[in-house]
Amino acid sequence: MRVLVLGVSTRAMVESAVRGGHEVVAVDFFGDRDQARLAESYALQRDLGLPATAEGLGEAAERIDADAVVYGSNLENHPEVVGELATRLRLLGNPAEVLRDVRDWGLLRRFCREAGIAHPVTLLRGEERHAGRGRWLRKRLRSGGGHGVVPWDGRALDDAHVLQAEVNGRAASAALVADGKECRVFGVTEQLIGRPAFGSSGFAWCGNLLPLELPAADAASVRAQIDHMASCLTWRFGLVGVNGLDVVIGRDPEGVARPYLIEVNPRFSGSMELAERAFGVNVFSLHVEGLAGHLPRASVADRAHDGCVGKGIVYARRPVVVPDTEEWLARGVRDVPSPGQRIAAGHPVCTVLARGRDRQACLAGLLSGAAAVYRDCEENKEGCRERTTHHGHRTHA
Repeated sequence: MRVLVLGVSTRAMVESAVRGGHEVVAVDFFGDRDQARLAESYALQRDLGLPATAEGLGEAAERIDADAVVYGSNLENHPEVVGELATRLRLLGNPAEVLRDVRDWGLLRRFCREAGIAHPVTLLRGEERHAGRGRWLRKRLRSGGGHGVVPWDGRALDDAHVLQAEVNGRAASAALVADGKECRVFGVTEQLIGRPAFGSSGFAWCGNLLPLELPAADAASVRAQIDHMASCLTWRFGLVGVNGLDVVIGRDPEGVARPYLIEVNPRFSGSMELAERAFGVNVFSLHVEGLAGHLPRASVADRAHDGCVGKGIVYARRPVVVPDTEEWLARGVRDVPSPGQRIAAGHPVCTVLARGRDRQACLAGLLSGAAAVYRDCEENKEGCRERTTHHGHRTHA
C-alpha cells in the first residue's frame, strides 16, 4: 500500500513510516532536505506550484499516485478537505465528522463538564460578559502550535476566536493511540513554550522533553487523570489512530494537581517522535494498528527508558538566507531547509534533537544545538539581509 502523507510539515511522520517499512510519498509546505532523502517528497509551492494552504494540500492529493492518505497539522482544522480526501483515497485517520466534533469548543466543553474533565473556562462569541477576574487568552478556533494566542484586550470576539481563562502551571502533551472505543497513552511530555533561546516568544510551541518530570506526590495522580481524560475523549468522539492532547498541569482550588485540557489534536503531533526515540515504538505502525482495531496490551509509556530525550524548534530571530546545511544533516538536525532558502523572522528554521542523563542535560543539549544553528546563520553573509520567506509560515507542530 502506497501512502500519501500530507501536512504543513510531514518529516516526523515520514521518518516513522519509513522506519516501519511503509511505502510513502509526502507533500508538505517545505520539502525539507532530510525528508527528501527518506522518501519521494514534494513542496507545495516549489515543486507543484500550489498555494501553501489546506486546499493546496487537497489539490496536491489529486496529482499523486497513492492508495491511502494520512494527514498531520493543520488539516484537523479543515474537515471539509479531509472529507474530500476520503472520497478518493483510503483515509488513515479520524474522519471529517470526528474533526468537526472534537474541535468544536461548544460541544467539547459540555462533554468535559459531564465527564469531570478539568479544562479552562472557555467562552464563545457573545459570551464575553461571563469573563470574570483573572487573565483571559484570545485564541483561534483553528489553532495550532500556540500561534495567535494573545492576552485578551476586552474587545468582542468574532466567529474565528474563543476566550480561555489562563491556567497557571506547566504545559504538557499526551500522545495516545485509539481504536474508536479504547485507547492507550504512549507518551507524556513537557512542552517548551515561548523560550527566547529558541527564538520563540509568547505562547508559541518550541519543543518537548520526555519524560514530563513531576513531584513524586503528584506524578501517579496526574498520570491517572490523563489516562481517564484520554479514555473519555476516545469513547465520546470515536478517536482512532494516534492523537495528541495539550494540557496544562495546574492546581485546583484545593491545591490538588490537575491536568487541564487545552486542546485535542486528532492526528499525529510533534511530540510523538520522542516516544519513538525513548521507547523504541514505531508510531506510524502504532497508528495503522490502532485504525485496524489493535491496541498494545500495555501502555508503551510504562516501558523503562534511561534519561531524557528532547526536541527544540529553532525560530529565525531575524530574516535569514539559509547557509550550506550539509553539516546540519551530518549532525542530526531535522527539518533541514535547502541552502539559499529565505526564512522570515519568527518562522521556524529547523528542529534540533538531544538526549541527556536528565532533564537539565537534555535541555542543555537542545540549547547548544540551537546556538550552533544561529552561529551558522549569522556567519552566512547573506543571512543578515532583509528577506521574506516564499514558503509561508513554517511550523512543525
